[in-house]
Amino acid sequence: MLIVMNKKASPSEIDAVVSVIEAKGYTARPMPGGQRVAICVLHNPGPVEAGPFLSMPGVKEVIPVTHPYKLVSRESQPEDSVIDVGGVKIGNGHLVMIAGPCAIESEEQALTIAHKVKAAGAELFRGGAFKPRTSPYAFQGLGEEGLKILAKVRAETGMPVVTEAMDHDVFDLVEEYADVIQIGTRNMQNFSLLRRAGRARKPVVLKRGMAATIEEWLMAAEYIMEGGNSDVILCERGVRTFAHHSRNTLDLSAIPVVRKESHLPIIVDPSHAAGRRDQVIPLSRASVAVGCHGLMVEVHHQPEKALSDGAQSLYPEQFESLMQQIKPIFEIFRPLGNLD
Repeated sequence: MLIVMNKKASPSEIDAVVSVIEAKGYTARPMPGGQRVAICVLHNPGPVEAGPFLSMPGVKEVIPVTHPYKLVSRESQPEDSVIDVGGVKIGNGHLVMIAGPCAIESEEQALTIAHKVKAAGAELFRGGAFKPRTSPYAFQGLGEEGLKILAKVRAETGMPVVTEAMDHDVFDLVEEYADVIQIGTRNMQNFSLLRRAGRARKPVVLKRGMAATIEEWLMAAEYIMEGGNSDVILCERGVRTFAHHSRNTLDLSAIPVVRKESHLPIIVDPSHAAGRRDQVIPLSRASVAVGCHGLMVEVHHQPEKALSDGAQSLYPEQFESLMQQIKPIFEIFRPLGNLD
């Protein structure tokens, strides 16, 4: 249930509604909006009677929430969320570019790539310090040394950094260094990790699981928001299909569906969807055309020597070309706003 307060409702009227909800044994989650405050009722085992709330001062209306994902849904927040990461805005009206190598390999490698992608227009830098790999014998990342390199990238370039937290053991460390914490595709339904992300003080990028439905993905985001962290960015990165012409199959249809269902921003990772360098730019153009709020692209100045995913990494000059190609596409669709 969603209790919508009048535009001029006082703080004491809002507090009174919260008190009544909590007295019933439920959780009240006030959600300030552009025009008024809405209070979402959580952890109710069944329908909640609307009458007692409708008679309270300051209450405008009571709306049943039909989706299992309450906080993520547009029923609870009609307007788009815009998430601020160190002055970089991610959400409606903004197209954020996140770029960098799959893995941090050395300080020289990271800084070289960071300066090149920033010069081309990237606003956030990505790079893995802890790498979950299919093979236990593959490069697993530099760990805390990689996080320290990311911190140096931020200090030298001014770009906020995005990196993955693989498990509880490293989450605190990642939260200390990163500006945005990534939950990878293999952990999308690691519910204890999602609850930890809900207690984080940093925005979270939640990648879609390789075999997850839209509802499962949004419910994973609900875990994070229910824990108290409302700064969630969804990331479509391709799903596993029978196809062999690409690493995964990018689900472009997920973008307008998510934008209709949820107020959370959605970005696209075309690199992991493609797995092949020559597909990254076309998939990026298509993603922008269907309304994504940003791209997360892998870039490496020497991809033939990369310790992880070199085959899908753009050369810096290709990333510069990509930036030039997507700008006019974004300008065409930006005036349209929400694509509902």
